[in-house]
Amino acid sequence: MASACYKIWVQGRVQGVGFRYSTQAEASQLGVLGYARNLDDGSVEVLACGEPEKVDALIAWLKAGGPRSARVDRVLVEPHQPVEQPQRFTTG
Repeated sequence: MASACYKIWVQGRVQGVGFRYSTQAEASQLGVLGYARNLDDGSVEVLACGEPEKVDALIAWLKAGGPRSARVDRVLVEPHQPVEQPQRFTTG
């Protein structure tokens, strides 16, 4: 089974609006592993690993704006090769 892994930075009003937890729920529903964590600059960093079409679906969800309470202004996506594959999707 092929695997894709990306780091994604989401900018906008994405902290304090349940963004990480909504991302975790969406990723879990899709079967995507990784994490969503707040950064000091007010953005959220997401690591998404899994089957390419499922990772693409999570990225599309993020680009579409994520949860209704958020406002996504910009999404940056970069291929990533983690040292260890994540075993689940966490928030941190």
